[in-house]
Amino acid sequence: MTDRVLLYVYAVGADGAALDDVARDVTGIDGTALRCVAGPGGLTALVSPVDGHRFAEEALPAQLEDLERLEAIARSHHGVVDAAFARTTALPLRLATVYRDEERVVAMLTERQVSFSSLLETLHGQVEMGVKVYARAPAAAGRAPGAVEAAVAAGDGADSPGRAYLQRRRAQRRAVDDVYRSASAAADDVTRRAERHASARAMHRPQQNAWSAGRGENVVNDAYLVPAALVDAFRADIAALADPASGVVVEVTGPWAPYSFAGADAVSAEVRV
Repeated sequence: MTDRVLLYVYAVGADGAALDDVARDVTGIDGTALRCVAGPGGLTALVSPVDGHRFAEEALPAQLEDLERLEAIARSHHGVVDAAFARTTALPLRLATVYRDEERVVAMLTERQVSFSSLLETLHGQVEMGVKVYARAPAAAGRAPGAVEAAVAAGDGADSPGRAYLQRRRAQRRAVDDVYRSASAAADDVTRRAERHASARAMHRPQQNAWSAGRGENVVNDAYLVPAALVDAFRADIAALADPASGVVVEVTGPWAPYSFAGADAVSAEVRV
């Protein structure tokens, strides 16, 4: 039978006093009170109690498939992680990482002490910056017919409507190709410029159109680990590559907690009971 209360783990850090402050100032999922669980080597986990009937292994998938509920869980999770990271270096754990009790949490901290300590040292003083490059091909293609009409008007006037249509279509394809070439060049420039400031790069799958509506097609979706002191220089250097006239949109986001660089523990869901 599932216990009525489980422990949800948000993040792990090495500064217990800072995480205690977070626990006093922030609430967890469903408004639950946060608290700290101490492990070996000064490691501390930030946790809150959750309903065992809803977060048990057999029940959790139903919550994660409910988009409204998933959004609520994710917002609370990220809110706690961001609050922790604002005070100290903290490793975000996987969304919906749940343990039966404090003893299991301490065992997890003990098992991963070496990897957690190493990651905390690597991430100290650094933040995650997101960079997306979009190709706004539809807008560029939409301007092509006017150019075609001008070219046809400059000709001998003997073109049939069918031939004019084919010329228009070829011009539209060329416009689209030009945008993608420009976006590809911008992506290469992003990488070169980012390497001036960043200590690591994580390449993510480009987002689908549903996530990038209004900006065009997402062709680059990368994250960079950047020293906090270089964030402004990183942002200015990368943002300068945007070229709306050629249909290239460059978006820089952050600074964020370093989800992309916290190892496998920052991804997906996990239940340990």
